[in-house]
Amino acid sequence: MATKVIQWLLESSEPWTRYRTLIDLLHCPDDDGEVIAARAALLAHPQIKELMTWAASWPGDALTRHNDARHPIYALSTLADFGVRADDRGMKTTLKKVLAHQAKEGAFQSSLNISKTFGGTGEDTWAWMLCDAPTLLYSLLAMGGGGDPRVQRAVDQVVKHVDENGWRCRCAPELGRFRGPGRKDDVCPMATVYALKALSQAPELIDSPATRCGVEALLSHWEQQSAGKHYLFGIGTDFRKLKYPFIWYDILHVVDVLSRFPFARTDRRFKAMLSVITEQAGDEGRCTAASMYQAWKGWSFADKKQPSPWLTLLVLRLQSRMAGQTA
Repeated sequence: MATKVIQWLLESSEPWTRYRTLIDLLHCPDDDGEVIAARAALLAHPQIKELMTWAASWPGDALTRHNDARHPIYALSTLADFGVRADDRGMKTTLKKVLAHQAKEGAFQSSLNISKTFGGTGEDTWAWMLCDAPTLLYSLLAMGGGGDPRVQRAVDQVVKHVDENGWRCRCAPELGRFRGPGRKDDVCPMATVYALKALSQAPELIDSPATRCGVEALLSHWEQQSAGKHYLFGIGTDFRKLKYPFIWYDILHVVDVLSRFPFARTDRRFKAMLSVITEQAGDEGRCTAASMYQAWKGWSFADKKQPSPWLTLLVLRLQSRMAGQTA
């Protein structure tokens, strides 16, 4: 891995990038002085404090679409990506609110509003879908909440809902007849990405029947991309654009999730997807966003004109995982 681009990341003004570079690329221990300093700078940074405030507005307005980049669910998952923990100042109250809304089935609930046109009630309802509950679960697990029995119940539910072709469109009974715009027995690529991302935080499930079904579903979707879409999720030009945060079905999100499973990394289809990403690196291996969420304007990964240290770190981490150098 090029020393020059690593040094660029370490000199970045983004402490979240410096912190994850030290941890994920250089494999420094948590008690290393530079790691401690980078993490302290991360937690003290105005953008992180703002992000914590944003996450603390949970549950926010009722979700009407799951690619709403302004929703606090994605502030929460992005903080988890950066390395914020449950015991960090400002997080305890937020996570307590998430934990307080758990369905009897085990999933953590969001405030949702599904119109009657699509089989819902048209009213704000505490409920869950497989395109929001796993994101909450991922955040709780990544922040260190895996020891909570409520979190384990949610893990068990995600595993329970896998089918032979991955995770399909499923939701709480409270949402009535609602189902996404696809055939009942089709895999839902987005639900599968979210589910795998959550289960990647459970070491005992990294190589399990459930995760193998999900990984194969995503790799098959890539292989059969010309055959059409599942639940409107296709693989075209927009899918191939580098984009962050990890909100929707795009190549960096999918490959990052797949790369968490060692058995996926050796697959030729995974390698083909990864090559699409690495070919987008510019001078000296630096990566620039090809698409962005306006709600995240002001972050380097939401700037299509300048290379982003964070995006570059994510791509280098993929290559590091391929080399077996990081989990």
